[in-house]
Amino acid sequence: MKLIKFHSDISAQKDFAKELRHNVNLYFKDNNISTKGNFVMILKTISVYSLYVLPLAAIFYYNLSFSSAFWMYLIAGFGTAGVGMSVMHDALHNSYSKHKWVNKMMGYSMYLIGSNVFNWKIQHNIFHHAYTNIDGLDEDIQPRWIMRFSEQSQLKPIHKYQYLYSLPLYTMMTFSMLVVDLPRLMGYEKVGLMKQHLGDPKKEYSILIGVKLIYLFILIGLPIIYTDLAWWQVLVSFTGMHMVAGFIFAIVFQMAHIVEGVVQPVPNENKVTENEWAVHQLMTTANFAPKNWLLNWYVGGLNFQVEHHLFPNICHLHYPKISKIVEATAKKYGFPYLSNPTLIGAVKSHLKRLKELGVA
Repeated sequence: MKLIKFHSDISAQKDFAKELRHNVNLYFKDNNISTKGNFVMILKTISVYSLYVLPLAAIFYYNLSFSSAFWMYLIAGFGTAGVGMSVMHDALHNSYSKHKWVNKMMGYSMYLIGSNVFNWKIQHNIFHHAYTNIDGLDEDIQPRWIMRFSEQSQLKPIHKYQYLYSLPLYTMMTFSMLVVDLPRLMGYEKVGLMKQHLGDPKKEYSILIGVKLIYLFILIGLPIIYTDLAWWQVLVSFTGMHMVAGFIFAIVFQMAHIVEGVVQPVPNENKVTENEWAVHQLMTTANFAPKNWLLNWYVGGLNFQVEHHLFPNICHLHYPKISKIVEATAKKYGFPYLSNPTLIGAVKSHLKRLKELGVA
């Protein structure tokens, strides 16, 4: 797989990246605080885990009826997304804690949504973060069944209506992770990425298949065996949980890179993107609802995607503070700092962008 490089002959781009790093580092030094999580992160972890675990535990403890159990599964769906965004995401970026073993342990939260850590590190940490919005490398903008996210991908007649059917389709996101993890891992092995990132095939396949079977047994098998719920009631409830989690995940991630004003740069014939990496992140990423403290708490700071992409190794608790530094430095050098004031505004912008991508 031939990758690309980032380079610009414009000195202001290099100066911006250098000054931004200096300003952010100075903020942490002057305030004598760590770039990683703190006690607040522990409280958040307990709260989102409770939102996931307690509703499911209640189904067994109280042997709930179908209607009550269904609502518990839906609440667990909110917990699933909360764990993924507020705990797992930081941990797999090594920003949850300064201790590697803590990050590794918290990163296992990925298994609570039935997905795979090794796949995520390659697909998200490496390709999405390094090559944001670049067709052929960033898997987040590759075609998804009847969705077109990239200007360079093939246009089909049905894409004309994708802005209408996109939101219902997003409910299937975590379901797709359950299914596509195996072929994705096989693809990474085929192109040599598994070997490159020190993955042992037998180990990785065993973990992927084993974890998924355990996950399905706990979430589906145990309720069928130990409660009065019928098998179809459990399946309906489990489906509802994933639809809630999938929709939340998709909305949060799509609001950052598939909205108006965000670009999809095309490398030149020498496989070079003619911007410095930091400037590339400004051009390909947008924030949303930065003043909504409740949303910021729940989504793990992922509404501050600009800061996250520039500093993925900094815990999301610090994003609101450093966002002021990033915005001021970007404006000083005349570079864009994209942000939608509200979540609803970001969703509307996303749908408009999908409509644009649905026509020639």
